[in-house]
Amino acid sequence: MNKLRPIAIATVLLLLALAATAFAAETTRGEYTESVEPICKKNTQANERILAGVKAEVRAGKLKTAAAKFTKASVELKRTVGELEKVPGPAADQARLRKWLGLVEIEAELFATAGKKLAAGDKPGAEHIVNKLTQNAGKANLEALPFGFRFCRLEPGKFT
Repeated sequence: MNKLRPIAIATVLLLLALAATAFAAETTRGEYTESVEPICKKNTQANERILAGVKAEVRAGKLKTAAAKFTKASVELKRTVGELEKVPGPAADQARLRKWLGLVEIEAELFATAGKKLAAGDKPGAEHIVNKLTQNAGKANLEALPFGFRFCRLEPGKFT
């Protein structure tokens, strides 16, 4: 019995050390935000460049040009979602982050759909999709509210 006691104590100490390491490696909301904001900032800057003047183009009837911009913004946002999915988030927020990223993916799909509507000359249909973009962005922003994002907030009205 005495020979097993040091082994049992060493095992318990090892398990405690492993548990402490696992907890120390846990990502916090602040750390997650710091990791993803540069990714989102890059996307925001790209969208500012890509979607520059798109409102005026739609008003002027240059729907094909505007369509190309919406399509390009969709591709850029899908690329950004791929990057965001690689960033580990807090374990307690995994469901929230999955839902948020799902809503961001929907945003990318809506940009593509608006582009298709514009390319087909369906301005009212595109306007309907832009309204959906705004509604979806609101849902995504509510989901991500605890993170205090600045650049990861979806603001389609800023561009459309």
